[in-house]
Amino acid sequence: MADKLSGSDIRIELGDWEMLGSAARIVRSEVFIGEQLVPVALEWDEMDAVALHAIARDSAGQAVGTGRLLPDGHIGRMAVLRGARGQGIGAAILAALMQASRRRGDAESRLNAQTHAQGFYARYGFKGEGEEFDDADIPHIHMRCRLG
Repeated sequence: MADKLSGSDIRIELGDWEMLGSAARIVRSEVFIGEQLVPVALEWDEMDAVALHAIARDSAGQAVGTGRLLPDGHIGRMAVLRGARGQGIGAAILAALMQASRRRGDAESRLNAQTHAQGFYARYGFKGEGEEFDDADIPHIHMRCRLG
């Protein structure tokens, strides 16, 4: 499934790990492991196999962003390559994952946002809850959004 980002040459694809895993690995490796220094052992987990993945591709077909939706409605592993940021790609990935969650009947979406990105998620209806916590030595906050 692919949707074109309005006014852009970016396409969002949704699929399973077998279909989109190699593209997701490229983006997540660069952003989380390369830029944010997340240990390799913490980045890859068994949840990739059961998640719905989103990949943003540019006009050349290169993966420039990713995210995933877990069976419990948790959105995570949202990442956009440095050179592609500021173009609405993260918003398009988030919207696609929230729409998929809504379609399957989830009442809400949840995520653990890096605190620097809390404002981004708040613009899409997510509200922070609880105390900040560290994940891979990066401050995070739990956030929820009712899908209605």
